[in-house]
Amino acid sequence: MTGTDVFQRANDLCRRQAYQQWHRLRSKQQILRSQVGFADTQPSRPRACEGCLNYHGLSYGTAKNCRTSLVCAIHPYGWQEATSCPDWCKQPQT
Repeated sequence: MTGTDVFQRANDLCRRQAYQQWHRLRSKQQILRSQVGFADTQPSRPRACEGCLNYHGLSYGTAKNCRTSLVCAIHPYGWQEATSCPDWCKQPQT
């Protein structure tokens, strides 16, 4: 086992642990919302990105205050104009 393998395994473990913490927090928030009467969560997908094949929607970073959200493959911060996105591509039906 080389030093690179050890670091890669440690990084994977940290990444998994961060995801599990995030998922646990989201589950707790959903339970609290349903108890208070807010069963529906606010969608995080911008309107211009609904149904688009280029939508990514994941956040990157380990700490909540320095996470960066990648909205789209073409427009990283999402389509900012009032018009519809010119790069919108319909998602294939599965």
